[in-house]
Amino acid sequence: MPETAAPDPKDDPYASPPVQRVARLLRRIAEGDAVTNMSRTARELGINRTTLLRLLHALESERFIEPRSEGDGWRIGVGLITLTAQAFFSEDLVQTAVPVLTRLAGTLTLSAHLAVLDGHEIVYLVRRVPNHALASNIRIGSRLPAHAANMGRIILANLPRERVDRLYAGFDLRPVTPQTPVTPLQLHTQLDADRALGLAWSDGNYEAGISSVAAAIFDVSNTPIAACNVTGQTAQFQGAERRAQIGAAVSEAAREISMRLGWHDALQTNGSGRHDGRAADGAHSNPRERTWTLA
Repeated sequence: MPETAAPDPKDDPYASPPVQRVARLLRRIAEGDAVTNMSRTARELGINRTTLLRLLHALESERFIEPRSEGDGWRIGVGLITLTAQAFFSEDLVQTAVPVLTRLAGTLTLSAHLAVLDGHEIVYLVRRVPNHALASNIRIGSRLPAHAANMGRIILANLPRERVDRLYAGFDLRPVTPQTPVTPLQLHTQLDADRALGLAWSDGNYEAGISSVAAAIFDVSNTPIAACNVTGQTAQFQGAERRAQIGAAVSEAAREISMRLGWHDALQTNGSGRHDGRAADGAHSNPRERTWTLA
């Protein structure tokens, strides 16, 4: 198994080679090396067999690794799994998303948002706007119909089809604009397109002259739990290169938030923590800024 490159301790006066060896050993085991060939593993780690045996014993005593049930080699232990889970679930969704969306808004000079699905609606939890004269004026706590707003669409697109059917059984899909899906067939056609792209684009779908793109955010079980988007005037989205830049940045922001919540891209089939209930609002109080309602 190829070894993951590690920084040269000589380049960092604060590096601790013993700690680095432990980290590299744990990474190898997590990536599938059961250390059944101790000579090879020791050689690839740049240590001797005696040091490797001591590291394995220390990690087992801390329950960071445990013998495989097959009786040969090692696997990640419950102690490390528990520690990792505690780190993941202590990360509140809003707390995790705010710095990512703040950076996203600043990089693209577009307004960035986070929303979750609540029944047939999405609820806005985060709004971050750039230092720019043009900004959205959507408020934290605002609700929009999920079938019409692109953050709702991308969440629905990543749910099982039968769950979407149950959710909208007998529901009146009211139009917001002529582009809004108003029948189950139209809704699924739109969701299929969004799922295929991995992004939900909107060019005047909700408000004339406003464009937007949204990506889903997943938890450790690969369930879509939220979405983020950026919005701006359609002129700010013009050009294939600009749209590619925006789409890639939104996808990467959603991926970063998802991974901080415990999701791993290996789980992706399309590619009890504390929550204090706070929402984040990145509004600027410039009375001269031009605003719009939504994304």
